[in-house]
Amino acid sequence: MEGHTGVPRVFVLAFCIGGIWASYIYQGVLQETVSTKRFGPDGSRFEHLAFLNLAQNVVCFLWSLMMLKVFSRSGHAGAPLWSYWSASITNTIGPAMGIEALKYISYPAQVLAKSSKMIPVMLMGSLVYGIKYSLPEYICTFLVAGGVSAFALAKTSSKTISKLAHPNAPYGYGLCFLNLLFDGFTNATQDSIKLRYPKTSAWEIMLGMNLWGTIYNVVFMFGWPNAAGYDAVRFCREHPEVAWDILMYCLCGAVGQNFIFLTISRFGSLANTTITTTRKFVSIVVSSLLSGNPLSIKQWGSVIMVFSGLSYSILLKWMKLQKKKRTE
Repeated sequence: MEGHTGVPRVFVLAFCIGGIWASYIYQGVLQETVSTKRFGPDGSRFEHLAFLNLAQNVVCFLWSLMMLKVFSRSGHAGAPLWSYWSASITNTIGPAMGIEALKYISYPAQVLAKSSKMIPVMLMGSLVYGIKYSLPEYICTFLVAGGVSAFALAKTSSKTISKLAHPNAPYGYGLCFLNLLFDGFTNATQDSIKLRYPKTSAWEIMLGMNLWGTIYNVVFMFGWPNAAGYDAVRFCREHPEVAWDILMYCLCGAVGQNFIFLTISRFGSLANTTITTTRKFVSIVVSSLLSGNPLSIKQWGSVIMVFSGLSYSILLKWMKLQKKKRTE
């Protein structure tokens, strides 16, 4: 079976997998480098990690604007730009908390914590909306929650702790959990926008979200004298290698979005979820091997436990999809 361009689907899928893995694994390496590395002869740290979100917003806004100019043939037919203001608030605060967590916990711990999105989703669904979940879904959540908890309780190597700016595991995991809660609101609001304006394209969503995100982050980073953004810019001028790492980090995010959109449009959201989940596991392996974050046997067991739960969740979604297809 071939795609619309005559290219076999298996090659398109391999292209998508390679693009997502390369973009986001390298972005993870850069994120960890910026958050843990000491720069210059005085060994200074780059403390203003929220600046990465501002830079990411600017690059992704320009990227989506360029993509719309190049590929859009029908003009703006989607949601008006003002409709993204509320989703962009949580989309600004949430990722900022997630990246700030790297001052307090290691990159593998952050990846695991942010992989447990199903936990707050099921808690909110059960407690607030009275949604009933099946036993297999509870098993998935138990595996993920248990794995993250076991990883957090396991002893972290002194080498990994020494790289952190301000080691504080409870605070770091708390920031990740708040990141997930804000992401949940962001996703729900984006879905609402898509329902109200069904002709809205992925590029238009990316444009609107990053336009408002840029505005909010500029106010936060530069809105008053001596705000953090001025120190971040000064640090980048004094240490050009940081500015280069931040630019590459942003470009990886923008390019990765291309591959995610391509994957969803050609193979569906389930295939995209599978690819991004395996990518997170590979990111932990890469961090352990290349960045010098050794994991203990107990921690590796926790990692396997979390991704077993995530894999089981993907399998359940695939089974539901197959059942739905048979009944149609």
